[in-house]
Amino acid sequence: MNVVVVVGNPRTGSRTRHAAELVAQRLTASAPSRTIELAELGPHLLGFGDPTVDAAKQAVLEADLVVFASPTFKATYSGLLKLFLDQFAAGELSNKPAVALMLGATPNHALAAELTLKPVLSEIGCSCPAPALFLLEQTWAASPELDAWLARAAVAYRLEATGQGQGGGDILPL
Repeated sequence: MNVVVVVGNPRTGSRTRHAAELVAQRLTASAPSRTIELAELGPHLLGFGDPTVDAAKQAVLEADLVVFASPTFKATYSGLLKLFLDQFAAGELSNKPAVALMLGATPNHALAAELTLKPVLSEIGCSCPAPALFLLEQTWAASPELDAWLARAAVAYRLEATGQGQGGGDILPL
């Protein structure tokens, strides 16, 4: 399964990246095929048609599942992620299974992923059948919210059970 993680944290190697990779691994029982750190694309995201950005975009287009992850800034996702998502036309990711994931310092922003990130993913065509996932940045790895979300998401994404991990190996057609 080709799973791509897109990380909108301005720092590489962040908790956001590690949380997104953990979600991908636990949801599909395999490591992501590729992780795209948008911080590495930096100013290339400011225009359209940059070959580096186009390669990252192509990886998303070819993915079977994409985990879009961002820290919470001012009750929304990062500007880096916004710049990358703006590279896609409305509907371009038609029916692409996707996960909207955000990490935040306090539970005050628990709805940020559902109210800000998930609608943009829908606009560009992603299918997000499970609720968006918000994790506290200090406890994301051992979060009961993560375990509950994974159980719900495995059903929502109709993962084929393989007996491994939390989910399965293949996302069945929606």
